[in-house]
Amino acid sequence: MTKIQRIELAGTPYVLLPEDAYEELRDMAEARAVRSSIANGEETYPDTVVSALLDGENPVRVFRQWRGLKAVDLARAAGLAPTYLSEIETGRKTGSARALKAIAAELDVDMALLVSPTDDG
Repeated sequence: MTKIQRIELAGTPYVLLPEDAYEELRDMAEARAVRSSIANGEETYPDTVVSALLDGENPVRVFRQWRGLKAVDLARAAGLAPTYLSEIETGRKTGSARALKAIAAELDVDMALLVSPTDDG
């Protein structure tokens, strides 16, 4: 049985519990949220995709490779020059909104997922 302590600070009640119990509760809440997302039809991504994105790899390339597409095929399907897609994937260009929208549609992902956190515009 986990030992908890109840306290009140400035009129607000709080519960103190061991950190491992807190971590377990947090993990349970996250798992519940994931199950709910899946039940609502949201797509989930494998840990390899998530890890690559967290490691700073280009999201267009990560999702393209995960979808099993060749760069030239994605470029054609999105109506882009293959060289332009290459520049986006290598970070030489950020890609216009139109280009990213077309890429997102072909990759079947939300456009916001294709914008690196370090992109300025």
